[in-house]
Amino acid sequence: QVELVESGGGLVQAGGSLRLSCAASELTVSNYAMGWYRQGPGKERELVAGISSAGGSTYYKDSMKGRFTLSRDSAKNTVTLQMNSLQSEDTAVYYCAHSSGPVAGPRPDDYDYWGQGAQVTVSS
Repeated sequence: QVELVESGGGLVQAGGSLRLSCAASELTVSNYAMGWYRQGPGKERELVAGISSAGGSTYYKDSMKGRFTLSRDSAKNTVTLQMNSLQSEDTAVYYCAHSSGPVAGPRPDDYDYWGQGAQVTVSS
């Protein structure tokens, strides 16, 4: 049974950094497209960053470019999201997700497995 487990969330001051990790079981993350989503209070779930299966090309939402970095660790079978220069508007629950296709699609329906989520709270 596929399982995705996020870790690394928490409380940080504005301008600080956090590193989210997604550990996968029954799934080799380097073989698939993966995405990081987030859902803020009263907001819809949105794609933050994604990585394709072949070639490993990455995608970032415009407001994350230069601040967030997505990477994969084949040895640990994890997907990591390094978040720097965090702002209060980054406060959300962050989810790791496995794409049902070769690229990290923009819609939640493009993903078939989800982690339980990690809370990130940025205080101003």
